[in-house]
Amino acid sequence: TRRLRAMGIRDKPTAPASPWQNGFAERLIGSIRRECLDHVIALGEAHLRRVLQSYADYYNNVRTHRSLNKDAPISRPVQRTGAISSRPILGGLHHHYARA
Repeated sequence: TRRLRAMGIRDKPTAPASPWQNGFAERLIGSIRRECLDHVIALGEAHLRRVLQSYADYYNNVRTHRSLNKDAPISRPVQRTGAISSRPILGGLHHHYARA
């Protein structure tokens, strides 16, 4: 708690087994389940970690978010010219479309 306060973060603990008290975490967990884990069979802990890392990279660098005006959390420049190419992510579960 002292470390959080030193970093300027206010601690707001939630009650155990009360998911409605932390909507942000529940929304993220739901997105991970719906968009990734419901479509992948994890073959062990190392495989699950690779899948989740790949999804996190996709989520932060490629996936558009309505709350960010259809941009990704790590902003990228608008590409207006060039042919559009597709790169599969997570074995083709998602795709990254970009202009070459």
